[in-house]
Amino acid sequence: MPEGALYGAQTQRALENFPISGQRFPRPFLKALGLVKQAAALTNAELGLLGHELADAMAAAAAEVAEGKWDGEFVLDVYQTGSGTSTNMNANEVIARRAEQLLPAEGSRVHPNDHVNLGQSSNDVIPTVIHVAARTAMEEDLLPALAELRQALESKAREFDDVVKSGRTHLMDATPVRLGQEFAGWARQVELGMARVGAGSVEMAELALGGTATGTGINTHPEFAARTIRRINAATGLEFREAVDHFEAQGAKDAAVAASGALNTLAVSLMKIADDIRWLASGPTSGIHEITLPAVQPGSSIMPGKVNPVLAEALMMVAARVMGNHATITTAGSRGNLELNAMMPVLAAALLESVALLANGCRAFTERCVVGIRANPERCKELLERNPSIATALNPLMGYDGAAEVAKEAARDGVSVREVVLRRGLIPAEQIDEALDVRAMTEREEGA
Repeated sequence: MPEGALYGAQTQRALENFPISGQRFPRPFLKALGLVKQAAALTNAELGLLGHELADAMAAAAAEVAEGKWDGEFVLDVYQTGSGTSTNMNANEVIARRAEQLLPAEGSRVHPNDHVNLGQSSNDVIPTVIHVAARTAMEEDLLPALAELRQALESKAREFDDVVKSGRTHLMDATPVRLGQEFAGWARQVELGMARVGAGSVEMAELALGGTATGTGINTHPEFAARTIRRINAATGLEFREAVDHFEAQGAKDAAVAASGALNTLAVSLMKIADDIRWLASGPTSGIHEITLPAVQPGSSIMPGKVNPVLAEALMMVAARVMGNHATITTAGSRGNLELNAMMPVLAAALLESVALLANGCRAFTERCVVGIRANPERCKELLERNPSIATALNPLMGYDGAAEVAKEAARDGVSVREVVLRRGLIPAEQIDEALDVRAMTEREEGA
């Protein structure tokens, strides 16, 4: 190991065995790991299991880990032992050596296992850290980003409420809608996604801490978990609690899979929203072009003036990655063999990546795309006038078959439904405007 490194021999041996990807645990995981170790040290002092001077030095060292001061000392690959023991030991060694530096007495010894890991096991620490890290990121980063996106979409829904346009089903012309109704539908998708993410966060409130090796709580004080979790709550501002059943908490990762399921559903919603916006902005001459997106960069290296839906496509790729991560998390969660899940590191990395990607992707999409969208009312009107599905409003007057003939003739001749009705004398001229009131077609019977 490098001279002056804080990690020790156990980490070095793991480093030599797992040089697989170079992918290390993300910052939120290391922050949560430091917080858990800090809380554990202070609890063990409170319980009289460690001297206060020793515990304070360990807690200070763990706080530095949480702050990111020693991220360079966490050298191990995500692809390691399935319990995450290697990274737990990495933390124990870093905290022990740093605590020795902080202690006033020359030559003071801090043991990674006997002191830093006191009352703990990798088998309960790592699942605890996963829940603390993921839940904190969801509450502090993802949910606020989604709230901003929902608000932006709702604002556009109000702004565009008077713009009547063609609806589309199967990508084919359908009866009219208001552009604001489309934006309101997307806002509701985001709102429901927030509720699902919030429910997933709540499910991760149970922590495995206190179960130690197999869930029995061997070698831990009976009050250790409850007191340590109170400290974690104070540090994060969230409400965690000890697991009802430690065998479930350590043998299964169902709560993490459920949270990932909420993220996956959110990704599906965002894929639709971003792709819909991409379709509506297509053109400007040979596409739909009912809306215009802000130009954030040149759209082509060869075609001057081209504007691409950059942020929409970026968000679609985020959604695709999250869907792939959910497949990884699902597989990892299914490997809860007997008393321990054996794929926790990759589950943690995938889950935290999904949360970060969704938060950052939504924020960029909101700020650099949605808030700058402009409606093109004249284009909406032009396409609507040529929409044969407006003939649906004629069903009560001439029946489905008669209205279908009008629609087909309008499409065949490239004229409006109104023109076909007039030239065939199907409805008295004074009744046409009322029969083909496209605004009325977009409103519910009780009024909208």
